[in-house]
Amino acid sequence: MPSAEPEVGQLPGPDGDRERSAAWPSAPAPERAPAARPWRAPHQRGLLRRFLTIHRHLAGLVLGALSARGASLKEEHRGGPRARAARLAGWLARPLIARELRHLSFPRQLRRRLELLGPTYVKFGQILAIREDLLPGAVCRELQALFDHVPAVPFEMVRRQVERSLGRRLEEMFLFVEEAPIGSASLAQAHYAITPAGERVVLKVMKPGMRELVERDLALLQLLARLLQLLLPRYQPRRIIAEFSAYTLKEVDFTCEADNIEMFAANFRDLPGVVFPRPLRELSTADVLTMDYIEGDRPGSRETAALSPADKERIIDLGAGAIIRMLYQDGFFHADLHAGNLLVLPGEPPRIGFIDLGMVGRFEERTKRRMLYYYHALVTGEFEAASKYLADMATVGRGGDPEGFRRAVTELSRRFYTRASRGEFSIAQLILESVGLGGRYRVFFPVEMTLMVKALVTFEGVGRMLEPRLDVTALSRRHITRIIRGHMNPAGLTRELLRGTPELFDLAGDLPGLLTGVARLVEDATTRRAPRDPFPGLRGAVLGAACLMGGVLALVTHGPIALWLTLFALAVVFAIVSR
Repeated sequence: MPSAEPEVGQLPGPDGDRERSAAWPSAPAPERAPAARPWRAPHQRGLLRRFLTIHRHLAGLVLGALSARGASLKEEHRGGPRARAARLAGWLARPLIARELRHLSFPRQLRRRLELLGPTYVKFGQILAIREDLLPGAVCRELQALFDHVPAVPFEMVRRQVERSLGRRLEEMFLFVEEAPIGSASLAQAHYAITPAGERVVLKVMKPGMRELVERDLALLQLLARLLQLLLPRYQPRRIIAEFSAYTLKEVDFTCEADNIEMFAANFRDLPGVVFPRPLRELSTADVLTMDYIEGDRPGSRETAALSPADKERIIDLGAGAIIRMLYQDGFFHADLHAGNLLVLPGEPPRIGFIDLGMVGRFEERTKRRMLYYYHALVTGEFEAASKYLADMATVGRGGDPEGFRRAVTELSRRFYTRASRGEFSIAQLILESVGLGGRYRVFFPVEMTLMVKALVTFEGVGRMLEPRLDVTALSRRHITRIIRGHMNPAGLTRELLRGTPELFDLAGDLPGLLTGVARLVEDATTRRAPRDPFPGLRGAVLGAACLMGGVLALVTHGPIALWLTLFALAVVFAIVSR
């Protein structure tokens, strides 16, 4: 390479090659990830060997549970036959456990074994960490440690990965690439870079061998799920692993993340105060994602704390409105939302930015409406309606008690609202504890529910970080009411009508026969003087009742507006005819 051409890692300035901080004082380097233990490449072992490794750790985990159970028995509970059996099992199991793990509690053993199994299982542990509705709190709290910084790949491996994926030398594609990563996760890491056009970007690179390792591990996890479902059906391992597999396969393909970013940008095109990084498709593949670098401050930074009260109020309102809109209007939301993935962009006025959009949640149309009505009922204090909408979104397991669940959720909501006057109310915590009651009543929820809670926790936490006396309920009520009104205005009703057009066409095909029958009934009713039938108008009454019940069912199940309006109209016609 000619000496006049800058090396990757330096930025050319007007006086030749300089360090980037000197050449670009107005564009400081982003924060680098803290140092971590050295990165170890995934072992390219055969499927059988990997299978045996996984099951060795699973057996060790079972032995660890026995050992931890025996050691955790309180003194007053050690005299019974079950306690003696548990202590004996723990004593026998202890020598078979690895020395570094045998004295740890079960949650810590689980977390450490997931780390030893590699990136796929670290990611799996991160999913488990938010499933407080299914797992004990101590386990979830310990697994939170898996979100800490993980080792970074050496830069030379990053260079080879980028050049192999994009088919060109790094210097041809980028004017500058920061060798130290600005962030490192279990599957990928990110570097600050500048394109030849002068665009400041983030270069996100899949760590070498990750996709192959993940695909192999997921295949083995599916086998493991069947065994665990037999052993631990209460915790729904097959459901958790299926959800994890679906999310993780998308995370190891960066084209999915680029699609997510563009979808968010399209959804928020009418809100310039909410910013998403723009992907550069020509410099992106399944293994490499290049996107705009968004320069901003963390919500807890000194710069954010120094904002004026008016600017803080705007930031809180923008963030709350964006998150509630993602969840309850679009049904497409950031599923890995925490304070580190939110940025406050300085300016007049300030804006907010969302980053790290590889993991997203989606609500299907029916679930999105249920979630909208549920959240609206919560913030308006309609406890029984809230419990009904929540129960409608659940899957009832064998021996489930949905009515008992609804009663328990209603009572829990009432207790929570007594704390609101003392400023202790948290909608996210109420939802989390309500969903957590499901295991007791054999009522289960999709992973999107806990991902939604994670987004709401971020909204509340960041809001109270900026304004400790924030009234979360009032703020939520204002934004959710706006969405409800949007559904009720003429434009919203027209959209609902158009969405039900296929069903309307089906009804239109049957309408001639229905109208002919109605006309015949009307003619008979107006021409005959005395009915021969001892039950005059019975047929019209039955048909009217059927239409009325159908309309009510269509309404309460949020069917197409055109369908239930037509059924109500027919019910009126039949009622008149049967008089």
